[in-house]
Amino acid sequence: MSATAHSVVEPSKVSRRIAGSVVVVYALVSMIPLFWILATSFKTPPDSISYPPKVIFTPSIEGYCNLFTTRTRQTAEYIASLPPAETFCDETTRKRNMVIAGQSNFLPRFVNSLIIAFGSTFCAVFLGTLAAYGFSRFKVPLADDLLFFILSTRMMPPIAVAIPIYLMYRELGLSDTALGMILLYTAVNVSLAVWLLKGFIDEIPREYEEAAMIDGYTRMQSFFKVVLPQATTGIAATAIFCLIFAWNEYAFASLLTSGTAQTAPPFIPTIIGEGGQDWPAVAAGTTVFLVPILVFTILLRKQLLRGITFGAVRK
Repeated sequence: MSATAHSVVEPSKVSRRIAGSVVVVYALVSMIPLFWILATSFKTPPDSISYPPKVIFTPSIEGYCNLFTTRTRQTAEYIASLPPAETFCDETTRKRNMVIAGQSNFLPRFVNSLIIAFGSTFCAVFLGTLAAYGFSRFKVPLADDLLFFILSTRMMPPIAVAIPIYLMYRELGLSDTALGMILLYTAVNVSLAVWLLKGFIDEIPREYEEAAMIDGYTRMQSFFKVVLPQATTGIAATAIFCLIFAWNEYAFASLLTSGTAQTAPPFIPTIIGEGGQDWPAVAAGTTVFLVPILVFTILLRKQLLRGITFGAVRK
């Protein structure tokens, strides 16, 4: 009799198929809200609130027109006196007895989100990398206590410090400024960056740096030319997590900004249509808001996958 060898580590075909089916089902269920938001952005206002909900409908970009423009109601006589509509948005707006009065505030709010989110992510990752390298390579007194203190700042709910931060920002003149929001998000994200990056840097052998310094490199040169290239995957994974927080943050953005530095999350819910919420415009704003974070994650997907599994197998 011959026995077939079976690895206790490698999963069987049945278990792989079951695991793959579970992952596919979970992914499809998770993407249903995204598909529904995308579909709603191409509906007309009546179709978006119809009951039962319409799955098959005639696509329209009215939601995107309403998102990027402001409209005012006019009389039928005034609309009839206007020259023919030149764009689809003009034509659609006039059918509802309104005219386009100008551009909406969504684009400036969207630009604020880009500046604040990417700016704070860069600062948090930069400072977190330096701090993580120090904790990993040098004997820091009370290192464990300091690391726990740094992490504890992440555990604090935003509402617990909202009022003190608001009062401090008002005194310093940082309220409703992009600089103030970048500093705040950096302070919140740097703790996560330190903890994540310390684990990645710990996995990089010290012998690489020692060999570089024997060849004449300084400590800083070995850090930038040896450690940073090895920690690229960890930096990419940390940047994605920091960017997601800064991109989606709502509480501080609502409290500390109102106009100049307001980001997209607190602005999108304020989009009001005729007789209530303009759901196609809200869905269109949400869809546009998802694009940068989606593109950023796709571009770094390989580094993210390697980063979250880095150090899982030790030799």
